[in-house]
Amino acid sequence: MGRESKDERLDRELIEFLNELRVALPGVQVLFAFLLGVPFTQRFSEVSDLQKDVYFLTFLCAAVATALLIAPSAYHRMEWRQGDKEHLLVVANRLAIAGTVFLALAISGTVFVVTDMLFNEASAALVAAVTAAFFGWFWYGLPLLRRATSRR
Repeated sequence: MGRESKDERLDRELIEFLNELRVALPGVQVLFAFLLGVPFTQRFSEVSDLQKDVYFLTFLCAAVATALLIAPSAYHRMEWRQGDKEHLLVVANRLAIAGTVFLALAISGTVFVVTDMLFNEASAALVAAVTAAFFGWFWYGLPLLRRATSRR
């Protein structure tokens, strides 16, 4: 079995990247759809100003995450057959990482609003912080730790 050429590697990396996006996109789209409907529920009129503010920031984070996670596909379409797949992968990777940051923020914000409605602000802040830390560690901390330790 021979080594793959640069073109073969780029093709494989693009397929792997697209498969990863197929995992993230449905989640962010479902969250965004859920958040779209929240203000139209009867109970939304009962939320506090803080809950409204956090909800709105969460909604915006979900919108940004959706845009950033879909952006690589649009970028690919616009750059189609320009012969620079390596640049496409670098840009798409950055867009996807930024998209996951906003997705983690959106999920954490949603956790805050729901927990605050069920319990209280202090519980909501704690649970949302733990949620954000959980995402931060598993999505970013572990890979960055591995990267740092494997360079030695």
